[in-house]
Amino acid sequence: MSDMAASMNTPGLTASQAPRRRKRQGGLARLAAKTTPITWVILAATILTLLAAAVGPALVPFDPDAQTLLARLRPPLGFDRAIASHPLGTDELGRDMLSRTLHGLRLTLLIALVGSVISLVVGVLTGILAGYLRGPLPAFIMALVDIQLAVPFTLIALLVVAIFGNTLPVLIAVIGMSGWEIYARVVRAQVLTVSRQPFVEAARAAGASHMRILFKHVLPNVVSPIIVVWTMTFSALILLESSLSFLGLGVQPPTATLGSMVGSGRDYLATNPWIAVVPSIAIMFVSLLVLLIGDWLRDALDVKLK
Repeated sequence: MSDMAASMNTPGLTASQAPRRRKRQGGLARLAAKTTPITWVILAATILTLLAAAVGPALVPFDPDAQTLLARLRPPLGFDRAIASHPLGTDELGRDMLSRTLHGLRLTLLIALVGSVISLVVGVLTGILAGYLRGPLPAFIMALVDIQLAVPFTLIALLVVAIFGNTLPVLIAVIGMSGWEIYARVVRAQVLTVSRQPFVEAARAAGASHMRILFKHVLPNVVSPIIVVWTMTFSALILLESSLSFLGLGVQPPTATLGSMVGSGRDYLATNPWIAVVPSIAIMFVSLLVLLIGDWLRDALDVKLK
């Protein structure tokens, strides 16, 4: 009663707005309660990584594609023959590794982000339809899911690239085709469970529309597994882009991505390992950050843990 009275006495706050404000405050309180010192470190590292990808390429003094053959194969600082102007060394063509890593990080994150959004939207929508509807459509959707799971995705990527070429839009579309079946399976299973709960049956008996039931009652209860799947698939898409670029199916030289940098450095692992190690560390670091952020958001936003 005191909370209700306080909300009613708040200037400019109507009775209909009070529950929304309490709901937002409750979500922020759960986020704050789940934020440990380690989480703050992870958040700070994530913000620094995003800033490095966004503005870092504009701050480095070297063009990522500029070749300086007289400075080729120089190691990072701390090793013999290192150059202070190239703190992470140079590659086989004398290109600055720091500049190429920052440019590659930005492009890799952009490709993985757009691809993950495509797979999330397609997978969640198909999963909701397969779990909520009845009839031949859900069976057809799950048959597509089984086909996607049965065929190795590398073969699908090879086929698409062979037909449409290996341009950046084609690469993003190929990556967006990967992972949607995982969303569809997880969301379908969650929707089948939630749609049989008493509160959903009560909303249906009260005459609520299907859209209101889905987005007001069902979807909030499946957000947590969606977040977990997104973080897992985002990391997997970073690795997928790196794998395709490593095989020569991704962004073509001289444009740098983390995967193409690892691919170009594989011939120098025995003599000049930093060419492949530097972008590999960046891939591992970003993938780990995404997974840790996903675990934190899952624990903080799960409505079942209220």
